[in-house]
Amino acid sequence: MEKKSEINGHAMPDSASSGRTVEPSARRSCVEQLKEFLRKNLLVIMTVSGVLVGVGLGMLVRGMDLTKAQMAHFAFPGEMLLRMLKMIILPLVVCSLVSGAASLDTRSLGKLGGIAVAYFLVTTLIASSIGVALAFIIKPGVGAGSLSLELETVSSNKETADSFLDLARNLFPANLVAAAFRSYATEYKMVAAGNDANGTTLYQKVPVGTETDGMNILGLVLFAMVFGVALRKLGAEGEELIRFFNAFNEATMVLVSWIMWYIPFGIMFLVGSKIVEMEDVVLLVTSLGKYIFASILGHVIHGGIVLPLIYFGFTRKNPFTFLSGLITPFTTAFATCSSSATLPSMIKCVEENNGVDKRISRFILPIGATVNMDGAAIFQCIAAVFIAQLNNFELNAGQIFTILVTATASSVGAAGIPAGGIITIAIILEAIGLPTKDLSLMLAVDWIVDRTTTVVNVEGDALGAGILHHINQQEVKKLQEQQQDKELLEVRVEAVANVQAEEETSPLVTHQIKASAAVPEAIESVL
Repeated sequence: MEKKSEINGHAMPDSASSGRTVEPSARRSCVEQLKEFLRKNLLVIMTVSGVLVGVGLGMLVRGMDLTKAQMAHFAFPGEMLLRMLKMIILPLVVCSLVSGAASLDTRSLGKLGGIAVAYFLVTTLIASSIGVALAFIIKPGVGAGSLSLELETVSSNKETADSFLDLARNLFPANLVAAAFRSYATEYKMVAAGNDANGTTLYQKVPVGTETDGMNILGLVLFAMVFGVALRKLGAEGEELIRFFNAFNEATMVLVSWIMWYIPFGIMFLVGSKIVEMEDVVLLVTSLGKYIFASILGHVIHGGIVLPLIYFGFTRKNPFTFLSGLITPFTTAFATCSSSATLPSMIKCVEENNGVDKRISRFILPIGATVNMDGAAIFQCIAAVFIAQLNNFELNAGQIFTILVTATASSVGAAGIPAGGIITIAIILEAIGLPTKDLSLMLAVDWIVDRTTTVVNVEGDALGAGILHHINQQEVKKLQEQQQDKELLEVRVEAVANVQAEEETSPLVTHQIKASAAVPEAIESVL
């Protein structure tokens, strides 16, 4: 009798024809796998394609000699993407941190917060060290003294002490509503302070507080964290407000998922418009080529070797598998040059593609986008040494140490916006006594260096979230094992108690107990 075999529930004769029948199904499964791959990675493919098409489009339009007004119109779709991403930052940061801090108990919050701060400080210090080392090896400022570039000037006469005091002031904004669109900044005015012996009026430079445009993200982050902890302390009374922030957070993430589908189109015009706006690229690259090379090399070393090694050291997992799920946020970072604008897509991809706990990602990533600036620390250190070499200024060991510490500390206050690190370089230059007039050179090539800077910044945040997730999982596993051991111990104790109870209720034991109890009575009666 002919053997039968079942394929998809249908009985088929077991002959050579069955081999031919399997082939289409195998082919079908390959097609299905391809469809599944495209469905999962469609946004990534579209985003990368958007960058490539943007480069081609920019090169094409560049030859058309557009006016400034036409360039602005061409950049409009890219501008809309930036506006959408910036619009979502405020609700995302505040709601993420409130719900994240409220969902973690105080002990976990303290432990995770401590590990996060240590991770951010150590990685930024390593990044600063790489930057200084590369600047001394490559010497980007040597031979770059004959620069004849027509550049806009950057004015910054702020004292180093006032820069750090402003950082502390911004941590505690006087007005939370104003903090959503303004930051505190110190300016100076000259005030008459009497006359000297010749009757000449003497003036003193007095610091005066002013408000500058731009979200005070540091103040909002600190308030949201503390407010989340306070809600948890309230217990049952705070539950409703916590649920409100959780719902608000989830709704914001839905908006993020919609905005992400516009990213490929917006990125295409962001990249294209930047290529159209470029001045004489050849002159820039030949004049500042070594500086650009040193900065990008530093980013490649830190982002491609140091950070993955730190992640592997903690988790013993392949860091590049983790990073492969974050291509969309990296592309967004490359195109927008803004850590804050990348935050929405980063949170979504870290949670969905890499399975990081929502409580951790929504607590640590907004903080990372604000205070963790590894990429910025690298190019700031290289820029400081570059300007020193440009002015034939010999740096001693104390000044190098000052650069390292100042770059690490000031990167905390660097705004997560395009060219946000340029102002921070001024703090470093003031700290080591160098002129800030050459900062315009940094601004000329910042649009190139800032792209890899932002990618390294957000990579550091993401890997930090992955490390914290792993540590949290280990803690949970340890607690579960302890709980299981405790339960087993309880079972053993219960079993011993049951055995004892059985022995006590045994007729033989009862009889022996009664007999032994009767002996003292007999002795007593005899006595």
